[in-house]
Amino acid sequence: MKIKHIVWASALLVSVSSFAQKDELKALKKIYARDVPSADDVAEYRANLTKLESLATEEGDKVYTTFYKCMFPIVQIASYGPAVTPVQIAAAYSPKAILDLASGLNATLDYEKKTGKKIYTDDINETITSFKPDVVNVAIAMGNAKKYKEAGDVLYAVYQLDKKDTDKLFYAASYAVNGSDYDKALVYYNELKAINYTGEGTVFWAVNKTTQKEETFPSAAERTILIKSGTHEKPRDEKLESKKGEIYKNIALILVQQGKIEEAKTAVQDARKASPEDNTLILTELDLYLRLKDYTTYTKLVNEALDKNPTNIDLIFNLGVISAEGGKLDEAEKYYRRALEIDPNYFNANLNLAELKLRSDEKWVTEINKLGTSEKDNKRYEVLKGEREKNFKAILPYLEKAVQIQPDNDAAKKTLLSVYNALEMTAQYKALKAKM
Repeated sequence: MKIKHIVWASALLVSVSSFAQKDELKALKKIYARDVPSADDVAEYRANLTKLESLATEEGDKVYTTFYKCMFPIVQIASYGPAVTPVQIAAAYSPKAILDLASGLNATLDYEKKTGKKIYTDDINETITSFKPDVVNVAIAMGNAKKYKEAGDVLYAVYQLDKKDTDKLFYAASYAVNGSDYDKALVYYNELKAINYTGEGTVFWAVNKTTQKEETFPSAAERTILIKSGTHEKPRDEKLESKKGEIYKNIALILVQQGKIEEAKTAVQDARKASPEDNTLILTELDLYLRLKDYTTYTKLVNEALDKNPTNIDLIFNLGVISAEGGKLDEAEKYYRRALEIDPNYFNANLNLAELKLRSDEKWVTEINKLGTSEKDNKRYEVLKGEREKNFKAILPYLEKAVQIQPDNDAAKKTLLSVYNALEMTAQYKALKAKM
């Protein structure tokens, strides 16, 4: 009798725990369903979560306990009502909270798909759609505050929530690089490589007549509807170029930094084999060998590239950029001039050639600032002043052309203003200044 009694008592205890567990889940479900939970609701929600962590034993109970736990930040934000502040949102949406949310929601979706009982599937999909913009804004704010690692973590969590949004993975990798979190960046870039991400596409813009600000649209068709309705105007399309070259370039640079030179070379070579017509990958390989100071291979690759594309102005211009970054200024100037021979109205070549020639000014200014007031120094000053003026006059046509091509480009206008000022071209300076 004693043995039976003990077994029966144990079974009773299990049964009581099970009922208690169901009660906690019911309480969580009830609070979760409220549009604006009270502060007391939030406290009760947290208390029930604490109890369930030790009570949940069955798979379904574990899944839904994790679901309610990961949704706690959203319940907390909902309790603030319409008065919720960006600070409160940022506090709730920590990188860990978002990663936990992604993990919990995905686990719930998988479980409901397996069981065929869609209790929260629709709600989760709706939550992800409405919740993403706030989280992305949190990431942008972190990036603006130079908290690059945290911003990268948040965007990676957003990608985990919605793996169709591969752009977020790309920008997570970019933030990781900016935050010098190279190990994590390499993981992200390799994942982009594995899913064959390119980032190519078109952004559809139009001006909102009420706010006079440009807005983007998911498709040209949706934009057309609003233009026809009269709410928007001035449509324009922005083509997004392939980011594949940037991805492989950063993979290679990280591997070089880690001392894995051969892996870096292999990564770029494999990329080029996979996409032989992608000029961005040619530039990536050139950049790699220039950084490694392997000028023999670099020169060979340059000649191969130009043999295949002798009049490809973008390739020629980018060869100039890579040469300038590698300190090969004479080569850079040659490529910029070659680009301008093909198209004198090529804005970037005009601007970069002017910038390249302006680099000489630093050495003259440094020497002038060291001169004294002796007769010898005064003579030297006149020589240096003449060299500076000669250089400024050589630069002037390219800067004026750049401003003519893109009159709204602030960088070109500011540089041109400084040259006008140095040459004491007062009338031209005032005329340009008046347009800014």
